Amino acid sequence: MLRGLLQEQRKTAVVMARFRPRKTVKLVAHFREGAQQPVPAWKREEEGLSREIEDRWLTLQRHCGDQSSHLRLGRLVHRLTHYDCGVRESALAELELATQLLRVGARVHFLPESQARTADLECHLGRERFFVEVTAMVGSAERQRLPLRGLIEDEALGDEEDRGVILIHRILARIQQKAKQLADYCDPVVLSISIPRADLQGEGSSRTEAIWLDLKTLAGAVTVLLTRLTPLSAVMIALWDVVPIPSKAGTRLANVELIERTRHQRGYPRVRMLIRNPGAAAPLTERETDSFAQLL
Repeated sequence: MLRGLLQEQRKTAVVMARFRPRKTVKLVAHFREGAQQPVPAWKREEEGLSREIEDRWLTLQRHCGDQSSHLRLGRLVHRLTHYDCGVRESALAELELATQLLRVGARVHFLPESQARTADLECHLGRERFFVEVTAMVGSAERQRLPLRGLIEDEALGDEEDRGVILIHRILARIQQKAKQLADYCDPVVLSISIPRADLQGEGSSRTEAIWLDLKTLAGAVTVLLTRLTPLSAVMIALWDVVPIPSKAGTRLANVELIERTRHQRGYPRVRMLIRNPGAAAPLTERETDSFAQLL
């Protein structure tokens, strides 16, 4: 599929995309199955189609030669142009992580979609195999009005630190939900969570206040939860717009890798962390751990 399109690409080495711009690109153009020519530059600009996203898609199309991956990539394009921001963000996170895994030397295959929920990616590093599930947390303004059980209600929130606690609880809930979906795998499984907006109020919200987050509390809470979720080998979390609370303690968890960037590096997530499961049934190998650490 799209063989003619691939032949028109540059013959030089492929430069892997790093990270998306912090502001999500909203696509309004559709790829059509069986298209034989690349989208002209004038049409791409007219329809708002990002060349960067198109290049990533073409890179994956070139490297993933199996039929299942090509079918999934075709559907991925339609998800990137979906009207719902949650669907778009999930597809964009999947596209980003797959290209980053290629950059660190992994062979990536997109698994077929089925009624029985499975992981998104099957990856190989040499003879080592692992699976990756990609999810994005977006939420909506309507859902945000419903307080979590056991947490302080929105009307009683005193500061942004309380909203950081709510965010941590929502992350834990998503991890528990995904662990049930991935319970049948025997090889290492990594759950990747992308959070483009920490307030989880969707794209319709005009809220601009920063949300403060205690990263050590988040890492500790996820670690404790993972000890009861043995199918998960690790969780990788990308937070794009949080403000980390300065830590007074110099201690750190040995199973946590953390990269924190300044707010001026807008092309990267503000925080990216890898939390390995100390009680995983199939823990990551040293080579796999190093590869995911490079993605941070």
